[in-house]
Amino acid sequence: MPPRRPFPDMPSFPELPGRMPGLPPAVRLLIPIAIVAAFVAATGVFGCFYTVPADSAGVVQRFGRAIGLAEPGLRFKLPLGIDRVTILPVKRQLKMEFGFASSGATNPDQASAERTQESEMLTGDLNAAHVEWVVQYEIDDPIAYLFHAREPGPTLRDLSESVMREVVGDRTVDELLTVGRQGVEVEAIAKLQELAGDLDLGLRVQQVQLKDVLPPTAVRRSFDEVNRAQQEREEMINQANGEYNRVVPRASGEAEQRISSAEGYAIRRVAEAEGDADRFRRLLAEFEKAPDVTRQRLYLETLADVLPRLGGKVILDADARQVLPLFPLPGLTPGALPPGGAAAQSPERADGPAPDRTPALRRRGSE
Repeated sequence: MPPRRPFPDMPSFPELPGRMPGLPPAVRLLIPIAIVAAFVAATGVFGCFYTVPADSAGVVQRFGRAIGLAEPGLRFKLPLGIDRVTILPVKRQLKMEFGFASSGATNPDQASAERTQESEMLTGDLNAAHVEWVVQYEIDDPIAYLFHAREPGPTLRDLSESVMREVVGDRTVDELLTVGRQGVEVEAIAKLQELAGDLDLGLRVQQVQLKDVLPPTAVRRSFDEVNRAQQEREEMINQANGEYNRVVPRASGEAEQRISSAEGYAIRRVAEAEGDADRFRRLLAEFEKAPDVTRQRLYLETLADVLPRLGGKVILDADARQVLPLFPLPGLTPGALPPGGAAAQSPERADGPAPDRTPALRRRGSE
C-alpha cells in the first residue's frame, strides 16, 4: 500500500538522486573543497589591493604590529588578514567645535552632545560666561595617533576643555568680551600643544579661535544692562576728558598771558618809577645849587605844559582896571574858536604865531 500524502492536491515532483551518478567517491568529496578554495582564492586576490586617497596615509599592520606607512595611490598587502591597513587623513585639517555644532560634519570628534555643559565657564572675576571656540588640528604622527592613546580624539577634546577653563578662569569677563580675546587664543594653543606633545597623541594643534563669548541665558538681560551702563559711564568720562582738555589748556594760556602782562606792567612801572626818582634826584641837586632859578624854571616849564591845554585865554595885567573895552576879543566869540588844539586857540600876531618865550625865560633865569 503506497504512503498517504498529507496534501493530496499538491503536484508531485521527481525525486533527486541522493548521489551524483557516474562520479567516483573521491571526486565527489573534492568538489566542496574546491569550491571553498576557489572562494578563498578570489577573496584573497581581491583583498590584496587597496587605494590610499591623496590627502591620507595608510598605517600597515602585519599580525597587528605596525610595519610602516603607505603613501597615496594603489597599494598591495598580504591577504587573509595577515596585513591590515588603517587609512588616516594626515593632510586634512580637522576641527573640533565647543558649545555649538555645524551641520555636515565628517569628523566624529567634531562636536559633542554636551554642548551646554562644556561651554559654561566661570571667569576670574566670578562671572559666568558661555564660551564657544574652535580647535583646528591635524594628524602629525599616524602611528602615535593609533597606538599611543586609546581614543586620541576624545582625549584632545577633554584637553581643550580643560585648557580653556584654565585660561578663562585667569581673566575677567570684560577681557573676554573686548581686548583679551587674542591673548586667550595664544595662551590656549600654547598650553594645548604642550599637553598633546607630553601625551604623544600624534596631533599638532594649529589654531584655537574664540567664537562667541556670552553671558548665560538666565542672566543675559541683566548682563546687557550692566554693559550698557558701563558704556554710558565710559562715554561720560570721555566727554568730561574732552571738555577738560578743551577748557584747561585755554585757561592755562590765559593765566600765563595775564601773568606775563602783569610782570611786564610791573617791570614798566618800576622802570618808570626809577626814572622819575632819578629825575627828581637830579632836579633836587640843581635846586640845592640854585633854589630861586630852579624854582622859576620849574614854574615856567609847568606853565608851558599847562597853558596850551586851556584853550582860549586872556592874560590881564594886575594894574588893569577896565576890562570891558577889551571885549569882544577876536577868537573868543561863541563858535569862533578854531579846532585844532591849544596852538590854534592861542592869540597870534598879525605876521605869524606868537613866539615861544620859554627858552628866553630859561636863559634869563640861568643868568
